[in-house]
Formats: sequence, C-alpha cells, structure tokens
Amino acid sequence: MMDQPRVSTPDDGGMEGGEAGNPDKVPRTERGRRTLRKLLDAAAVEFGERGFHEASISGITRRAGTALGSFYTYFDSKDAIFRALVADMSGRVRDHVAPAMEAAAGAIDAEARALAAFLEFAREHQEIYRIVDEAEFVDPESFRTHYASTAERIAARLGAGSDAGELRSGLGEVEAWAIMGMNVFLGLRYGVWDTREDVAAVAARANALIAEGIRKRG
Repeated sequence: MMDQPRVSTPDDGGMEGGEAGNPDKVPRTERGRRTLRKLLDAAAVEFGERGFHEASISGITRRAGTALGSFYTYFDSKDAIFRALVADMSGRVRDHVAPAMEAAAGAIDAEARALAAFLEFAREHQEIYRIVDEAEFVDPESFRTHYASTAERIAARLGAGSDAGELRSGLGEVEAWAIMGMNVFLGLRYGVWDTREDVAAVAARANALIAEGIRKRG
C-alpha cells in the first residue's frame, strides 16, 4: 500500500490527511493548498456520486477545474486520493464537532452538543457515508482508523468526565464504541435519510438515553 500524501501542514488551516510518504507532495504555498483543497472537495463529490470503482481521476480534475498534472502533483493514483479523502473527512468531522462542545455545561451536555454538530455535518456532507462505507473494502486500514480515532476521542471525553466526578468510574472503550455506534446510525437516519427533524431534539433524546438509560424508574 502506498503511503498517503500529507494533506495538512502546520500553517494550512487544519486540513488533515495521512502522513506524507513523499515530502515533495506537501503543498508549500497558499496556492498549492487551495489546489489540494479543490481536489479533495471534488473527490468527495465524485466518489460520493459515482462510488470508488466508477469514479475517475479525470472526473475529479474536471469537477475541481484543475489540470490533470495538478492531480499528480499531490497524488499518485485514485487509491491515494481516496485514502487521503477518508482521513480528511474524518479530520473535518472532528474540527466541526470540537467547537460545539466548548460551551458545554458538563460531560453529558458535551455529548449532546457533539451529536447535534455531527448531525449538522452529515446533512451538509451526506457523501461521507458512502465514502466511509466503501473504505471498508477499498482501504480497510483507513476505514478502521476513521472509527478508532473517533472512539478514542469519545473515550477521552468520558475519562475526563469521570475524573471530574460527573460520570461514573470505569467508562472506557466499550462505552465509547457504543456511543459512537449510536451517533453513526442517528447520522444516517436523521442526517441522510430524513433531514426534517430538529437536530437538537434528536440529540436531546439520544443524550437522555446516555444519561438515564432505558430502565423504568420508580
């Protein structure tokens, strides 16, 4: 498997991708970063609409409005840009969700805000589901990394909540993957299949499940 080209540099505004396998492919100018961004955005549309196997490099460059040579400045193949795109979209989800949690009133509220922000992202970028699902077969390592890194962030939040005395002790990987799985399917249901429901209301009900469970009380 060829290394992914690096999509982010310390000063490029936070776009994230794989580590650079070839330093020469790192964009070194603002113009280069804009071109790379165009290619990734175009790839998201191309892969999202046509799927990996039907998508083409020429389709990506046409959508991006760039020359074919510009593609090969940053990527060696269709596989390479697909891997970079999965990492980039994972980073964009993270960067979209993180600010939403800054004003959270505690650990439970943070999870509600995180879910609401993810639902908003899913509605704006519905292609993420097709792209990530295809990654399971096109590049299993990218697929696994996408979910593992997300679960790690949730586990870290749960751990911080436990340390602060807001959540019970002993929360870890299992609970993180359970919350992530819930969020993923809520994103599919209310971010892709049906966008009429209020995201805050959906997030509040899911958050009540986290906070209170499903056992009848009293």
